[in-house]
Amino acid sequence: MTVDDPTTAQGDQEGPHPTQALDDTVHQRVRLGILTIAREADRVDFGFLKKQLAVTDGNLSRHLKVLEDSGLITVEKGYAGRRPRTWVTLTREGAQALDAELRALRALVQRLEAPRRGT
Repeated sequence: MTVDDPTTAQGDQEGPHPTQALDDTVHQRVRLGILTIAREADRVDFGFLKKQLAVTDGNLSRHLKVLEDSGLITVEKGYAGRRPRTWVTLTREGAQALDAELRALRALVQRLEAPRRGT
């Protein structure tokens, strides 16, 4: 198979390539991490996310803002005792976006694992 010969495309798959279903907002590594970690809990603490994703405060804050502006998470600020805390919760839209991203990734993996014609 060659890239410049569309007539020999793997399996002559119909429809768009699975990568077209990837959502740029969700697919970014840190944002995907935030959504998947938030999916595992009712709500997740900023400090926990920062440690798990190995990012700086500013970097994590920026990614949280993108996800919040997109309606995929809610961010709640409050206190635990006297300490200020920030909690992140996945919204229904966020769960749906994560599910769609996982479906697209599964389709991509299945396409790559499918036997090639003529081999």
